[in-house]
Amino acid sequence: MNVKIEESWKSRLSSQFSAPYFRQLAEFVRAEYAAHECFPPGPLIFNAMNTTPFEAVKVVILGQDPYHDVGQAHGLCFSVQEGVAQPPSLQNIFKEIHSETGAPIPASGDLTRWARQGVLLLNSLLTVRAHQPGSHQGKGWEQFTDAVIAALNREREHLVFLLWGSYAIRKGSLVDSSRHLVLTSPHPSPLSSYRGFFGNHHFTLCNDYLIQHGQQPILW
Repeated sequence: MNVKIEESWKSRLSSQFSAPYFRQLAEFVRAEYAAHECFPPGPLIFNAMNTTPFEAVKVVILGQDPYHDVGQAHGLCFSVQEGVAQPPSLQNIFKEIHSETGAPIPASGDLTRWARQGVLLLNSLLTVRAHQPGSHQGKGWEQFTDAVIAALNREREHLVFLLWGSYAIRKGSLVDSSRHLVLTSPHPSPLSSYRGFFGNHHFTLCNDYLIQHGQQPILW
C-alpha cells in the first residue's frame, strides 16, 4: 500500500506498512470508505503525522477514535475543523487551559496550531464509520498506533505524554517514564471531567518539563 505520510514517519513505520495486519487493515479501510460515509476524509487519515514530523514531536496527546459526525474529524485528536462547533470534551480542555494559564478560550476548535508546535494529536484508531463510534476497532489501527508510540519512546528523549481516560492510560505501558514525562488523568468528557480532569494542571506541568529540558513551551 502506498501510504501518503510524511517521510520521517514513513521511514520509521515501513515495517508496519508491509506487515500482513496492515495490508488487511488497508483493505478494510478501502472497503469501508467505498461502501459507507467514513471520517476523516481519506487524505486526512494521517494528518497528525503529516502536520507533526517525527523529530518535531515534543508532546503526545492520545485520543480514541475520530469524531463521527459530519464535518468534524480532520485527523487530529480532539480537534475539529474551522467553523465547526466545539464538542464538549474540547470545550473542557479549553476551560482547563484557561484555568491554568489565563489564556482566553479560542473561538476555533482547530488544533492545527498545536500540531505545528510539536504536539502529536494522535487517535488510537485513525478512521470511523459515520455516526458509529468505535466501528473500526479491532481491525489493526491499535497495533499501528502502538508502533507509533513505541518508536517515539525508543528514539526520542524527554517527550511529554498526556493520557486522559482509561483507554489512553493503557497505552502508557508502552512509554518509559524514566525517560519521558507521562501525565494521566480522567478524560475531559463531561461524564468524567469533574472526577479529576479539571485541576490536573497538565498544560503547565507539560510546559515546565519542556523548559526544564531546553525546549520551547507550547502556546496553548
